[in-house]
Amino acid sequence: MVDKKPPNKPPGKPTSKPPGKPPGSSAGKSPGGSTVPGRQVAGQKKGTSRELAVRLKNARSHKASSQQWLQRQLNDPYVARAKLEGYRSRAAYKFLELDDKYRLLRPGQRIVDLGAAPGGWSQIAAARVGTADGGNAAGKNLGKVVGIDLLEVEPIPGVDFMVMDFNDDDSPEKLKDMLGGPADGVLSDMAANTTGHKQTDHLRIISLAELAVEFACEVLAQGGFFLCKLFQGGETVEIINRLKRDFVTVRHVKPAASRAGSAELYVLATGFRGSAADASRDNIGG
Repeated sequence: MVDKKPPNKPPGKPTSKPPGKPPGSSAGKSPGGSTVPGRQVAGQKKGTSRELAVRLKNARSHKASSQQWLQRQLNDPYVARAKLEGYRSRAAYKFLELDDKYRLLRPGQRIVDLGAAPGGWSQIAAARVGTADGGNAAGKNLGKVVGIDLLEVEPIPGVDFMVMDFNDDDSPEKLKDMLGGPADGVLSDMAANTTGHKQTDHLRIISLAELAVEFACEVLAQGGFFLCKLFQGGETVEIINRLKRDFVTVRHVKPAASRAGSAELYVLATGFRGSAADASRDNIGG
C-alpha cells in the first residue's frame, strides 16, 4: 500500500491553523493591556476584563447569608477600589458620580450627612466644600460638614461627627446647632436595622426618609438640594409628591456603583423653594 502525500500548498501559506481557544472560553484584556482568561459577562464591554473570583476561606464557619455577603465583598471592584483610594466605603463612588453629573457641591457650603457611617459620603463632601484640608489662612468661607449615625465613625478631616439617633426628638435641633446656619445640602443614606420581614423593613426605611425630608425642608437654604436613599415601592409616592412641591426638580437616580441586583434607588431634589418661615418673612418684608 502506497502512502499518499498531501497536495502541495502554495508557498508562504501555513499548512495548519494556529491552536484555538479551549471550548467555552474567551479572553478579555486587563486595564494594563495583558490578556486575561475569563468569559465576558453581561454589561461588560469587549476589551475589558474581570478578575477571577476570589474564593472565601473557611466558608463552612459562616452562615449562608454571611457567606454570600463576604463573597460579594471580596469580588466587588468598588470595594477594592475604595481600599486602594482611601475611601471609607464603596458608597463614596455613588456620591462622586452624582456630584460629577449634577454639580451639587461647591466650596463654602454647609452639608449634613444623615446616617454617615462609615463615612464615605462625608469624605467626598469635605473634600469638595473645602473643609478636608482645613481651608486656608486667607479668611475664605470654609464651609461645614456635619454627620450623625448610631455607629461610631473614625475621625474624618473636616467633618464634625456625633453619635446620635435621628429618631430622637432633639436630633434636628442638635444638628442645626452643629451647622451654625442654613444647610446647602442634606444627604441621607440611612437604613433601618432589618427584621427579615420585607414589608416591615421597607416601611421602616420609608419612615426614616420621611423624617429626613421634614428635616431638610426645615434646615435648607433656598436653592439647596436633598439626596436620599429609598427602595422601590409604592409607599414612596407621598415622599416624591412632597419633594415636587418644595423643590424645583426631583429625579430618581441609580448610580453605577449601586449593585445591579439591589432594589435601592436615590431621589435627588434640587432647587429648594424655601421654607414656610422664609416665605412668611418675604411677605412681611414686601
